[in-house]
Amino acid sequence: MFLNLLASYTDVIETEDSTLYVYNDVWTAFAKSALMNVFLYAAIAIAVILLAVGIIVRFKKPESLSAFLKTAIAFAVGFSATVIAAMVSLEFYDMYENGYVFDLILWPSVALCAVVLLSIAVCYISNLFGKKAFKISLIVCASLFAAAIIAFIVCLSVYYAGGNAADNNFGEGANAPVNNLALYLSSLGLIAVIALITIFMGKGEKKGFDTKTISFAAVCIAMSFALSYIRIISMPQGGSVTLASLLPLMVFSYMFGVRKGVFAGAIYGILQAVQDPWLLHPAQFLLDYPVAFAAIGVTGMFKKIPALNRIPQLSFALGAVVASALRFICHVFSGVFAFSQYALWENMNPWIYSLAYNSFVFVDIAIVIVVGILVFSSKTFLREMNRYTGQTAPQPVKEDESTTAADNK
Repeated sequence: MFLNLLASYTDVIETEDSTLYVYNDVWTAFAKSALMNVFLYAAIAIAVILLAVGIIVRFKKPESLSAFLKTAIAFAVGFSATVIAAMVSLEFYDMYENGYVFDLILWPSVALCAVVLLSIAVCYISNLFGKKAFKISLIVCASLFAAAIIAFIVCLSVYYAGGNAADNNFGEGANAPVNNLALYLSSLGLIAVIALITIFMGKGEKKGFDTKTISFAAVCIAMSFALSYIRIISMPQGGSVTLASLLPLMVFSYMFGVRKGVFAGAIYGILQAVQDPWLLHPAQFLLDYPVAFAAIGVTGMFKKIPALNRIPQLSFALGAVVASALRFICHVFSGVFAFSQYALWENMNPWIYSLAYNSFVFVDIAIVIVVGILVFSSKTFLREMNRYTGQTAPQPVKEDESTTAADNK
């Protein structure tokens, strides 16, 4: 297998309809599986080592903890970049060899990712020249991003209308039942629900993006995207249980608010469509990717609830449950109205099939909540988080102070 991995394919046969690769084994499939395991154990080892070193620094030299955290974040980002570069490359090679990637979808996807990455770099650099330059750059980059999104959706619509989507997802000549009206209505309805949560629960949040927010968003999106390749369970028609891949996005939402969290989640969802492209319908694309992961951005919705102010673990967990429930609903509607063909093949009711299939979301979020509670139980983490966001961590009220206050009244 290792020789096959190195040798790749030995010959290429061009036909009128497709390109056929000649090799002894599917080297990209093997490479993806092998590297996924390598990255899984590497991520666990890195997390354990950084945690151990952090604990030692915390007790032996606490004044150096802030510098260590910056080093740890930089190391994690570097590891994330390595995972993303390796796995995305293999993903595209695998899809190309199997004939699943068409230029109509591939290049708009690549252009969209390029716009996101370059926009982050441009906004960061422009901030060095002043607020006016940053504002102009932000407007230009936002316009380019909107244009790239529109172009991608238009190309996806053409791809769907041409019949290639059904052939790739259900097999050539498949008559895939797709409920167009239900898909559009469900996607619009869920967008409205997320928008209402964002409006009402995001009151009082700082408006606009600055370089700090953009930098944190980029780091959290990159780390979540890298962790999404470290899969514990992979589902046959898309979706997976990962090593707490959504935790960085949820932490970002908790730190900077639901409005910015929803936006970061939507960006992450688009990247997920590039990573695992089960694309059958424009509205299905919205439900399974940008809308489903934009819902993850509502995780911070309970942060400002006074009753939960001193229990960040519970505040985070409740927000994570609501966010995951919204994501689950998105996937269920997509499964019923776009992918019911799979249920028909199993002689099952589409609703039961979709509910059962997409229940992996709750296993995935259970891992995130457990890890998140451990993270939010750290006073050091909370102190650093509040320092970066310019907030003051809530302090528990002492008994003697509360008694004195009551006596004075």
